[in-house]
Formats: sequence, structure tokens, C-alpha cells
Amino acid sequence: MNFSELGLSPKVLEAISAAGYTTPTTIQAEAIPHALQRKDVLGLAQTGSGKTAAFVLPMLTLLEKGRARARMPRTLILEPTRELAAQVHEAFETLGKQHKLTVALLIGGVAFEPQAAKINRGADVVIATPGRLLDHMERGGLLLTGIEMLVIDEADRMLDMGFIPDIEKICKLLPFTRQTMFFSATMPPEIHRLTTQFLHNPVRIEASAPSSTAASIEQYLVKVPHDAAPKRDALRALLRTQTKVKNGIVFANRKTTVALLEKSLRKHGFSAGALHGDMDQSARLKMLAAFRNNEVTYLIASDVAARGLDIPEVSHVFNFDVPIHAEDYVHRVGRTGRAGREGHAFTMVTREEAKYLRAIETLINKEIPYFDIGTVEDSGDAPEKEQRSARGGRKPGRHREKPADRAPAAKMPAAAKPVAARPAVEQPIAEKPAPQAKPPRQPEQRRARPERELEDAPESGGFHKGNMPAFLLRK
Repeated sequence: MNFSELGLSPKVLEAISAAGYTTPTTIQAEAIPHALQRKDVLGLAQTGSGKTAAFVLPMLTLLEKGRARARMPRTLILEPTRELAAQVHEAFETLGKQHKLTVALLIGGVAFEPQAAKINRGADVVIATPGRLLDHMERGGLLLTGIEMLVIDEADRMLDMGFIPDIEKICKLLPFTRQTMFFSATMPPEIHRLTTQFLHNPVRIEASAPSSTAASIEQYLVKVPHDAAPKRDALRALLRTQTKVKNGIVFANRKTTVALLEKSLRKHGFSAGALHGDMDQSARLKMLAAFRNNEVTYLIASDVAARGLDIPEVSHVFNFDVPIHAEDYVHRVGRTGRAGREGHAFTMVTREEAKYLRAIETLINKEIPYFDIGTVEDSGDAPEKEQRSARGGRKPGRHREKPADRAPAAKMPAAAKPVAARPAVEQPIAEKPAPQAKPPRQPEQRRARPERELEDAPESGGFHKGNMPAFLLRK
């Protein structure tokens, strides 16, 4: 089957040919004809299977008729992250060259006013993250009453990021007669509830088994110690064993770990860059561009890069941490082996992470073999205390100093010496009253203090008779 058999318009087919696409993927071949008939579509497919083109191509065909009005877009695409939204925007620029459509990208991290100006002029397509879309709506700059098609992409990622309440709020403001396309790589129970709520008699398309990984990806496990420094040593040893790395993504669970790994790999001569949620949008886009252009070999990333980023030729994926949610493993591994290419995925596992590994193997219904990286040598990356523990030497806190090893105590200054000239007089223990022998404490009665006579003031070190303040003379 080729694209000309799917019912797309001549302009779209010309753009497809110019982009170099020849044969549609399974999700594209099954979803596009139903989308052109304005049916609701529920698409379940592995990451990297071409879901973006499955809704962009029919949308371009349907938008050839009609015109957008000010502040009332015709189609809406919701994405969980800025990178995914920017990627869909690039797909419209590539495949929509023959169309004179206005596409508005509403994401955080960039200026608000240019986005509002484009909406005011009239946008045919709005690509947005839920938070920024609600910002525009609350300011009155965007109306959703004219939406003809809604696309919710990476729905399971929306669930993980807590966007489901925002999506429910947005969908209540859309016309009931809209067309909805719902795409996800996994189908947890909450996502199934949303499909029954938002879709009307949808066509269910499963390009592959949900929560599965591509057969072209070789997956391995690597046993590593739990301590941070030996684990980083093991990562570097693993990277050195892979001689066919074109580029790779190293995933970590925490942003602090991402920054630490980038510093460590750069220190040891690796070409590495970082990508995480605390970076501003311009820095994130710049780093992604450097990675796509092979200016950076290893991209150290949090799960912000785990879903939907279309970097076709990632040869390797390394999980420095086992993902806590099993579905995240499917998305991380899906960054490699895209479009039928060969991919390699390595997951570093500590004893404490074994429970997460069992959940992953249960989800993908596959047992992952182990990969031996040999003996890991310490490379001096960790502080001295961590290095000593990694070499198997004595542990901190287990060694007692000998008297001869101790440095002589510094002499205490004379002003700081304890007062030895006035030793405390020790009383016999028998003279100390026992605690139970104390009489019950009586409430104190305030005694009247005798008025201090002015003549009793000392002749030096106090107030004299002639300069006593008036407030001290009051009774």
C-alpha cells in the first residue's frame, strides 16, 4: 500500500513525496482513511511508529476547505511537553508547504504576546500544552467553540504529568459535534476511562500490542552497585564497550542526577549534553538541535525526552536508573530502533531496583538478558570517601585512630582556658538532697522591693546624685 490509496489530497501527496516518504506505517494506513471520514479514532501503537503523521496528514486534507476566524481556531492538538508540541509544529511546516495555513504554537517558556497576536489574526491549527492553552483562554484571547477536530497525543504521558483535570476542563468547552483522535502507546485504566468519556463510537486501531517494545531493539540488563560513584564508573565502562555508538540517550530519574552525569562524562572526555525540565525553552531546543546534528554524542536526559521526540537515528539508549513506572521503560527504549532500524538498549540495575525490573518484564512480557561489562576500574570521579568504599577498602567510620596517629591538640588561648585556679568544691554525695525528698514547690509571693536610696549609689560605676534619670525616681 502507498499513500495515494488512502484518500489524501493531491497537495498532501505532493508534500509527502517531497519529504521522502514512500510507504505508510501500520498506524498511518489504518488511521488516515477513518480520520478522513471524520470518525473518532483511538490509536494504540508503539512509540516511533509514525503517530504524528497519522493525524497531521488527514488534518491537512480536511483543512483545505474553510477559513479560520479571529480567536477561533479550527483544530486543536494537545501535547504533554514543549518538545513534542514543537515537533508537531515542524511536521506541519514540512508536510504543509502547499497549504496556506496559520499554525499557532502555544507553549510555555517563550513570550506570551506573539502567541496571542497570532491567535487574534486567526489560526487554523493550534498546537498547545494544556497549561499555556488555559492561560490564553482565561485571558479571553482564545475561543474553542469553532473546533472541528481535537487530537490528544501521548495521552498516557498526560496522565503521568497530571494533565488529566486540565484536559477534562478543556474538553467541556469544545463543541459536542467535534471529531476526536486519541493516541497513546499504553492503555492504563485511567486512560481507558477518558476514551469512554471523550470519544463517540471510536474506531480502535492497534498497530501493535499495547505496552510492547519493537522487535528490532536489543535489550540488556547490567548489574551495578547502588553507590553513586561506582555506578558512574560502571556507566563509563559500559559506554566504552559499545564501539558502534552513533549517538545515545542516557536516562536518569532525577534532574540532579542528569546534571551530575553530564559533568562526570565531560570530565572523562565524553561528548555529552543535558536536557531536563528546569532548563528554559531556548536552551532545551538548542541542546536538541545539537544532538540531532551530531554535535553531541550522548544526551543525558530526564523523562522529558522519553516520549515522542523524533530523533530517527538514535543508536543506543542507556537507562542509568530503572524507571519507577514500567510504562516509562517502553517510551525510553522507543527512542532507539525507530522505523524498523536496529537499536540497542541497556538498563543498569541495582539490587534495590529489582522490584521495578520485575514490573517492566511483566509489562512487556519478555525476560531481558544480562550483559557483562567486566571489571569496573575506579577512575577518580568520586570524592575520596566514595572512592575508598568503591575499591572495597576500609569503610568510613570503622577505623579508630591510634594515640600515635593523632595530631597534637592545638594550645588553647589563655582567654579560652578553663578556670583552673578556682576549682569547684566537691560536696559529699550524702549531702545532696534526693529528688523525692524535695518539698512541693510553693507558689512564689512577690516581695516588695525597698526603694533604692539615691545616697546608696556608689561613687563610681553608677549614677551620681546630680545626674539620676527621672524615670528611675518614680515609685
